[in-house]
Parts: sequence; C-alpha cells; structure tokens
Amino acid sequence: MAASDYLNSLFGFSGQVAVVIGGTGVLGGALCRGLGQAGAEVVVAGRSAERGQQRVDELAQLGAKGRFLPVDISQRQSIEQLAAAAREQCGRVDIVVNGAGVNAASDYFDVSDEDWDHVIDSNLKAVHWGCQIFGKQMAESGEGSSILNIASVTSHLPLSRVFAYSASKAAVINLTQNVARELAPSGVRVNAISPGFFPAEQNRKILTEERTASILRQTPMHRFGEPEELIGATLLLLSKSAGSFITGAAYYVDGGFTAMRF
Repeated sequence: MAASDYLNSLFGFSGQVAVVIGGTGVLGGALCRGLGQAGAEVVVAGRSAERGQQRVDELAQLGAKGRFLPVDISQRQSIEQLAAAAREQCGRVDIVVNGAGVNAASDYFDVSDEDWDHVIDSNLKAVHWGCQIFGKQMAESGEGSSILNIASVTSHLPLSRVFAYSASKAAVINLTQNVARELAPSGVRVNAISPGFFPAEQNRKILTEERTASILRQTPMHRFGEPEELIGATLLLLSKSAGSFITGAAYYVDGGFTAMRF
C-alpha cells in the first residue's frame, strides 16, 4: 500500500459530514479547512452569514465541499434546528465540533453576574446542548460518529482574570468524560482538545504586553500557537480509523504550557 493510501485510510474523511459549530471564528475556521481538505463535507455553523459564506468560499478554493447553516448557541431550539437541517440537507452527520465560545476578563470582585452567565451559557450550556442534541441523533443512527469539544489549558490550570471562562472550560472536560461514557455503547466517541494560547477575537483584548510576556515565559516553545496547529489533533480524535479507541480524552495542544511548573 502506498504511503498516501495508508495515511488516507487513517485520516481520510471522504463521505463524512462534519458540523463545526463556531466555524465562522478563527480557530473554528481552521478546523473547517482541515476537515474539508481531509475529504469531509463541512457544515459551517455560526451566527454571521457573511463570515459563514467566506468560510464556504475558502473551502471551495481548496477543492472542498461546504455549506453555511445559521445557529444561535444561546438558544436550544436553534441548535435543534441546526441538527435537523444538517441531517436533512446532507443526509447524515458523522462529526460535530462544539467550537463556539466567549470570554470576559476582569478582576474577581468585578465579575458581573451578566458576564458570568453569558460565559457559562456560551461555553458550557451550549456544549451540553450540542452533545445532547447531536449525540442523540448519532446514537440512534448507529453509524459510529464522533463529537469534539473545545476545552482550554485553563480547564486544568486556573488563569487570572478569566474566572468564568476557566470554570466553564474545566466543566467542559468533565462533561466530555461523562458524555463519552454515556454514548460509548452506541458507538459515539466524545473527546476534547485543550488549546493553549492561540490569539483570536475573544482573547486578544486581554493579551496585554505584561500578560503576553508571562504566558511566553511559561510556554517552553516560547510562542503562541497558529490556528492550523490544531488540525492534526482534531483529525486524530475525529478519525473513525486512527482514533477508533479514543474516547473521553482531553488532548493538550499548548506548546508545553501545562508541562511547566514553578
């Protein structure tokens, strides 16, 4: 077997449909491109139709198939409608990436109830809805599907000034493990990736010069991550072949950040 054929047998996604919730964002967009180039038909799900179409156009330029479907992760009904539309329009859903998220930075005594609820609802409740709604659909299909949740290095190491974010991402790991256990008998795998520091819209405003220097001091590779550097771990965890015995896992992609201790 040729090397290319062997790698394709491990990491090829031809014939599969991947729904990327948060695909209109920076990191979600990279995952859309990675899955599309690996052969999946990608459903880019998000609130902005304009950015969603940009992602679909990017996929087309790469020779990949994609479409945009709207979703508002603050509304359970919207995620239910997304699941139904994806199944109706694509015929099946093999992969779901729960990749939408928000952040709010402040000193602890200044954390407002409004910010706390918004972060917890967006980063945890919406992931729960995505797992529950799509997971039920996947379990009933019996086709061996996979869910990937986006956690964070702050799931494991509390980070100052992002209290709700850290709490929500820690809960995502627990939820991932619980749902993985629940869905394993149905052939549905559930995993998470824990990215380190990948500057994007939601965290650029908190990356002051002092904070950036502190982060880089604790990152052995002494740099931030690039969005495309999440693709390899994503393809492994979502692959029906290469990742077939991986469920309930949380993979670090952090340049060594969580390996450091002072």
